[in-house]
Amino acid sequence: MNLLNKHFMKNKYKNYSSILNKINLSFEFFPPSKLDLNQLFWFSIKKLSSLNPIFMSVTYGANNGNKDNTYNFVKKLKSYTKITSMPHMTCVHENKSQLKKIAVKYWKNGIKHILALRGDYPDKNTKIKMYAKDLVILLKKIADFKISVAAYPEIHPESKSLQSDLMYLKDKIESGAHQAITQFFFDIDNFLRFRDRCLGVGITAKIIPGILPIKDFNQVYKFCLLSNIYVPNWIKDLYLKSNQSVNEKYKIGYQLAINMIQSLYKEGVYDFHLYTLNKSDFIYSICNNL
Repeated sequence: MNLLNKHFMKNKYKNYSSILNKINLSFEFFPPSKLDLNQLFWFSIKKLSSLNPIFMSVTYGANNGNKDNTYNFVKKLKSYTKITSMPHMTCVHENKSQLKKIAVKYWKNGIKHILALRGDYPDKNTKIKMYAKDLVILLKKIADFKISVAAYPEIHPESKSLQSDLMYLKDKIESGAHQAITQFFFDIDNFLRFRDRCLGVGITAKIIPGILPIKDFNQVYKFCLLSNIYVPNWIKDLYLKSNQSVNEKYKIGYQLAINMIQSLYKEGVYDFHLYTLNKSDFIYSICNNL
Protein backbone atom coordinates (compact mmCIF):
# COMPACT_ATOMS: atom_id res chain seq x y z
CA MET A 1 0.00 0.00 0.00
CA ASN A 2 3.02 2.30 0.26
CA LEU A 3 2.90 2.97 -3.49
CA LEU A 4 -0.75 3.94 -3.19
CA ASN A 5 -0.01 6.39 -0.39
CA LYS A 6 2.90 7.87 -2.35
CA HIS A 7 0.86 8.59 -5.47
CA PHE A 8 -2.03 10.15 -3.55
CA MET A 9 0.00 11.92 -0.88
CA LYS A 10 -1.45 15.27 -1.99
CA ASN A 11 -4.79 14.19 -0.47
CA LYS A 12 -3.36 13.05 2.86
CA TYR A 13 -3.95 16.23 4.81
CA LYS A 14 -7.29 17.24 3.31
CA ASN A 15 -10.55 16.40 5.04
CA TYR A 16 -12.96 14.76 2.58
CA SER A 17 -15.44 13.64 5.23
CA SER A 18 -18.40 15.31 3.51
CA ILE A 19 -17.49 14.69 -0.13
CA LEU A 20 -20.39 12.26 -0.66
CA ASN A 21 -22.84 15.10 -0.10
CA LYS A 22 -21.05 17.32 -2.63
CA ILE A 23 -20.84 15.04 -5.65
CA ASN A 24 -23.25 13.45 -8.13
CA LEU A 25 -22.99 9.69 -8.59
CA SER A 26 -24.30 7.36 -11.27
CA PHE A 27 -23.85 3.63 -11.74
CA GLU A 28 -23.64 1.20 -14.64
CA PHE A 29 -24.98 -2.36 -14.57
CA PHE A 30 -25.21 -5.12 -17.12
CA PRO A 31 -28.46 -7.10 -17.48
CA PRO A 32 -28.28 -10.27 -15.37
CA SER A 33 -29.01 -13.48 -17.24
CA LYS A 34 -32.12 -13.90 -15.14
CA LEU A 35 -34.16 -11.00 -13.85
CA ASP A 36 -35.52 -13.04 -10.98
CA LEU A 37 -32.20 -13.23 -9.17
CA ASN A 38 -32.02 -13.82 -5.45
CA GLN A 39 -33.21 -11.23 -2.99
CA LEU A 40 -29.65 -10.35 -2.01
CA PHE A 41 -28.94 -8.97 -5.50
CA TRP A 42 -31.89 -6.59 -5.37
CA PHE A 43 -31.14 -5.65 -1.77
CA SER A 44 -27.66 -4.59 -2.93
CA ILE A 45 -29.19 -2.52 -5.72
CA LYS A 46 -31.49 -0.90 -3.19
CA LYS A 47 -28.52 0.04 -1.02
CA LEU A 48 -26.87 1.78 -3.96
CA SER A 49 -30.06 3.67 -4.71
CA SER A 50 -29.97 5.03 -1.13
CA LEU A 51 -26.92 7.06 -2.23
CA ASN A 52 -29.31 9.06 -4.46
CA PRO A 53 -27.56 8.55 -7.79
CA ILE A 54 -28.53 10.84 -10.66
CA PHE A 55 -29.16 7.80 -12.85
CA MET A 56 -28.41 4.10 -13.26
CA SER A 57 -27.37 2.89 -16.70
CA VAL A 58 -27.78 -0.55 -18.23
CA THR A 59 -25.57 -1.97 -20.98
CA TYR A 60 -26.97 -3.11 -24.31
CA GLY A 61 -25.82 -6.47 -25.62
CA ALA A 62 -27.12 -6.45 -29.20
CA ASN A 63 -24.36 -8.79 -30.35
CA ASN A 64 -24.71 -11.29 -27.52
CA GLY A 65 -28.45 -11.70 -27.24
CA ASN A 66 -28.98 -9.43 -24.25
CA LYS A 67 -30.84 -6.53 -25.85
CA ASP A 68 -34.26 -7.75 -24.69
CA ASN A 69 -32.83 -8.25 -21.21
CA THR A 70 -31.71 -4.60 -21.27
CA TYR A 71 -35.25 -3.34 -21.77
CA ASN A 72 -36.70 -5.65 -19.10
CA PHE A 73 -33.97 -4.87 -16.59
CA VAL A 74 -34.25 -1.12 -17.17
CA LYS A 75 -37.98 -1.25 -16.48
CA LYS A 76 -37.55 -3.32 -13.33
CA LEU A 77 -34.69 -1.16 -12.10
CA LYS A 78 -36.72 2.00 -12.61
CA SER A 79 -39.72 0.50 -10.83
CA TYR A 80 -37.71 -0.96 -7.96
CA THR A 81 -35.47 2.00 -7.17
CA LYS A 82 -37.46 5.00 -8.49
CA ILE A 83 -34.12 6.24 -9.84
CA THR A 84 -33.81 7.41 -13.45
CA SER A 85 -32.79 4.40 -15.55
CA MET A 86 -30.68 5.01 -18.64
CA PRO A 87 -30.42 2.19 -21.18
CA HIS A 88 -27.49 1.99 -23.55
CA MET A 89 -28.40 1.85 -27.22
CA THR A 90 -26.01 0.79 -29.97
CA CYS A 91 -26.61 1.19 -33.67
CA VAL A 92 -23.96 -0.90 -35.41
CA HIS A 93 -26.08 -4.07 -35.31
CA GLU A 94 -29.48 -2.46 -35.93
CA ASN A 95 -31.23 -0.76 -38.82
CA LYS A 96 -33.04 2.56 -38.43
CA SER A 97 -36.47 0.95 -38.32
CA GLN A 98 -35.47 -1.30 -35.41
CA LEU A 99 -33.86 1.58 -33.57
CA LYS A 100 -36.97 3.73 -33.94
CA LYS A 101 -39.15 0.96 -32.51
CA ILE A 102 -36.86 0.54 -29.52
CA ALA A 103 -36.69 4.29 -28.90
CA VAL A 104 -40.48 4.74 -29.10
CA LYS A 105 -40.92 1.82 -26.71
CA TYR A 106 -38.62 3.46 -24.19
CA TRP A 107 -40.25 6.87 -24.50
CA LYS A 108 -43.77 5.49 -24.08
CA ASN A 109 -42.66 3.70 -20.92
CA GLY A 110 -41.24 6.83 -19.35
CA ILE A 111 -37.59 6.02 -20.08
CA LYS A 112 -36.31 9.26 -21.57
CA HIS A 113 -32.56 9.22 -20.94
CA ILE A 114 -30.41 7.20 -23.40
CA LEU A 115 -26.70 6.51 -23.71
CA ALA A 116 -26.14 6.55 -27.48
CA LEU A 117 -23.25 4.40 -28.70
CA ARG A 118 -22.02 3.02 -31.98
CA GLY A 119 -21.24 -0.36 -30.44
CA ASP A 120 -18.59 -2.95 -31.22
CA TYR A 121 -18.60 -4.73 -34.56
CA PRO A 122 -17.50 -8.34 -35.17
CA ASP A 123 -14.55 -7.65 -37.48
CA LYS A 124 -12.77 -4.88 -39.36
CA ASN A 125 -14.44 -5.83 -42.63
CA THR A 126 -17.88 -4.92 -41.35
CA LYS A 127 -19.30 -1.94 -43.21
CA ILE A 128 -20.41 0.65 -40.70
CA LYS A 129 -23.70 2.28 -41.71
CA MET A 130 -24.41 4.28 -38.55
CA TYR A 131 -22.30 5.95 -35.93
CA ALA A 132 -23.19 7.34 -32.51
CA LYS A 133 -23.75 10.80 -34.00
CA ASP A 134 -26.36 9.30 -36.37
CA LEU A 135 -28.09 7.61 -33.45
CA VAL A 136 -28.20 10.89 -31.53
CA ILE A 137 -29.85 12.59 -34.50
CA LEU A 138 -32.34 9.73 -34.91
CA LEU A 139 -33.32 9.83 -31.23
CA LYS A 140 -33.80 13.59 -31.26
CA LYS A 141 -36.13 13.30 -34.25
CA ILE A 142 -38.31 10.83 -32.34
CA ALA A 143 -38.60 12.70 -29.04
CA ASP A 144 -36.76 15.10 -26.77
CA PHE A 145 -34.59 12.43 -25.20
CA LYS A 146 -31.87 13.37 -22.75
CA ILE A 147 -28.84 11.84 -24.46
CA SER A 148 -25.41 10.91 -23.13
CA VAL A 149 -22.54 9.80 -25.35
CA ALA A 150 -19.14 8.17 -24.81
CA ALA A 151 -15.81 9.97 -24.55
CA TYR A 152 -12.26 8.61 -24.51
CA PRO A 153 -9.66 10.43 -22.37
CA GLU A 154 -6.89 8.23 -23.79
CA ILE A 155 -8.22 8.16 -27.39
CA HIS A 156 -10.52 5.58 -28.93
CA PRO A 157 -8.52 2.57 -30.20
CA GLU A 158 -9.79 3.18 -33.75
CA SER A 159 -9.18 6.93 -33.86
CA LYS A 160 -6.46 8.38 -36.09
CA SER A 161 -5.48 11.09 -33.63
CA LEU A 162 -6.44 12.85 -30.42
CA GLN A 163 -7.74 15.80 -32.43
CA SER A 164 -10.00 13.69 -34.66
CA ASP A 165 -11.32 11.94 -31.56
CA LEU A 166 -12.20 15.29 -30.02
CA MET A 167 -13.97 16.41 -33.17
CA TYR A 168 -16.08 13.23 -33.21
CA LEU A 169 -17.11 14.00 -29.64
CA LYS A 170 -17.88 17.60 -30.54
CA ASP A 171 -20.08 16.42 -33.44
CA LYS A 172 -22.04 14.16 -31.10
CA ILE A 173 -22.62 16.98 -28.63
CA GLU A 174 -23.63 19.45 -31.34
CA SER A 175 -26.02 16.86 -32.81
CA GLY A 176 -28.06 16.83 -29.61
CA ALA A 177 -26.20 15.00 -26.81
CA HIS A 178 -26.17 16.90 -23.53
CA GLN A 179 -23.22 15.23 -21.78
CA ALA A 180 -20.45 12.66 -22.20
CA ILE A 181 -19.37 9.78 -19.99
CA THR A 182 -15.79 8.67 -20.34
CA GLN A 183 -14.22 5.28 -20.72
CA PHE A 184 -12.62 4.28 -17.43
CA PHE A 185 -9.01 5.29 -16.79
CA PHE A 186 -6.39 5.11 -14.04
CA ASP A 187 -4.21 8.11 -14.83
CA ILE A 188 -5.87 11.21 -13.45
CA ASP A 189 -3.60 13.60 -15.36
CA ASN A 190 -4.75 12.02 -18.63
CA PHE A 191 -8.35 12.85 -17.75
CA LEU A 192 -7.53 16.41 -16.72
CA ARG A 193 -5.63 17.02 -19.97
CA PHE A 194 -8.57 15.59 -21.89
CA ARG A 195 -10.96 17.92 -20.07
CA ASP A 196 -8.77 20.88 -21.02
CA ARG A 197 -8.61 19.76 -24.66
CA CYS A 198 -12.41 19.52 -24.76
CA LEU A 199 -12.70 23.13 -23.65
CA GLY A 200 -10.05 24.05 -26.18
CA VAL A 201 -12.19 22.87 -29.10
CA GLY A 202 -15.38 24.42 -27.73
CA ILE A 203 -16.94 21.43 -25.94
CA THR A 204 -18.72 22.91 -22.94
CA ALA A 205 -21.02 19.98 -22.17
CA LYS A 206 -20.44 18.09 -18.95
CA ILE A 207 -17.71 15.44 -19.16
CA ILE A 208 -18.32 12.76 -16.52
CA PRO A 209 -15.33 10.57 -15.63
CA GLY A 210 -15.97 6.84 -15.68
CA ILE A 211 -14.47 5.05 -12.68
CA LEU A 212 -13.93 1.29 -12.62
CA PRO A 213 -13.04 0.12 -9.10
CA ILE A 214 -10.69 -2.86 -9.24
CA LYS A 215 -11.97 -5.92 -7.47
CA ASP A 216 -10.36 -8.45 -9.81
CA PHE A 217 -7.20 -6.98 -11.35
CA ASN A 218 -6.75 -9.73 -13.96
CA GLN A 219 -10.26 -9.14 -15.27
CA VAL A 220 -9.82 -5.36 -15.37
CA TYR A 221 -6.38 -5.61 -16.97
CA LYS A 222 -7.86 -7.66 -19.82
CA PHE A 223 -10.38 -4.86 -20.40
CA CYS A 224 -7.50 -2.38 -20.47
CA LEU A 225 -5.55 -4.35 -23.08
CA LEU A 226 -8.61 -4.63 -25.31
CA SER A 227 -9.44 -0.93 -25.06
CA ASN A 228 -5.93 0.55 -25.08
CA ILE A 229 -6.30 1.95 -21.56
CA TYR A 230 -3.09 3.01 -19.84
CA VAL A 231 -2.34 1.35 -16.52
CA PRO A 232 0.47 3.15 -14.64
CA ASN A 233 3.38 0.91 -13.72
CA TRP A 234 2.97 1.65 -10.03
CA ILE A 235 -0.55 0.18 -10.13
CA LYS A 236 0.74 -2.93 -11.94
CA ASP A 237 3.42 -3.24 -9.26
CA LEU A 238 0.79 -3.17 -6.53
CA TYR A 239 -0.93 -6.20 -8.04
CA LEU A 240 1.67 -8.09 -10.06
CA LYS A 241 4.92 -7.62 -8.17
CA SER A 242 3.74 -8.28 -4.67
CA ASN A 243 2.58 -11.18 -2.59
CA GLN A 244 -0.61 -9.45 -1.50
CA SER A 245 -3.42 -11.69 -0.35
CA VAL A 246 -6.79 -11.59 -2.07
CA ASN A 247 -8.13 -9.51 0.81
CA GLU A 248 -5.21 -7.08 0.58
CA LYS A 249 -5.76 -6.68 -3.18
CA TYR A 250 -9.42 -6.01 -2.47
CA LYS A 251 -8.37 -3.21 -0.11
CA ILE A 252 -6.03 -1.77 -2.74
CA GLY A 253 -8.84 -1.54 -5.31
CA TYR A 254 -11.13 -0.04 -2.70
CA GLN A 255 -8.64 2.64 -1.65
CA LEU A 256 -7.54 3.37 -5.22
CA ALA A 257 -11.12 4.17 -6.29
CA ILE A 258 -11.67 6.41 -3.28
CA ASN A 259 -8.41 8.28 -3.85
CA MET A 260 -9.15 8.76 -7.56
CA ILE A 261 -12.54 10.30 -6.80
CA GLN A 262 -11.08 12.49 -4.06
CA SER A 263 -8.27 13.70 -6.32
CA LEU A 264 -10.67 14.53 -9.16
CA TYR A 265 -12.98 16.30 -6.73
CA LYS A 266 -10.04 18.45 -5.66
CA GLU A 267 -9.64 19.38 -9.36
CA GLY A 268 -13.24 20.58 -9.62
CA VAL A 269 -14.94 17.38 -10.79
CA TYR A 270 -18.30 16.78 -9.13
CA ASP A 271 -19.89 14.04 -11.24
CA PHE A 272 -18.75 10.41 -11.28
CA HIS A 273 -20.02 7.39 -13.20
CA LEU A 274 -19.05 4.08 -11.59
CA TYR A 275 -18.83 0.88 -13.59
CA THR A 276 -20.14 -1.65 -11.08
CA LEU A 277 -19.74 -4.94 -12.99
CA ASN A 278 -22.79 -5.80 -10.86
CA LYS A 279 -20.61 -5.81 -7.70
CA SER A 280 -23.05 -3.58 -5.85
CA ASP A 281 -21.80 -4.20 -2.31
CA PHE A 282 -18.21 -3.39 -3.28
CA ILE A 283 -19.31 -0.17 -4.98
CA TYR A 284 -21.51 0.81 -2.02
CA SER A 285 -18.66 0.40 0.45
CA ILE A 286 -16.48 2.69 -1.70
CA CYS A 287 -19.10 5.40 -2.10
CA ASN A 288 -20.20 5.27 1.51
CA ASN A 289 -16.65 5.99 2.64
CA LEU A 290 -15.89 8.96 0.39
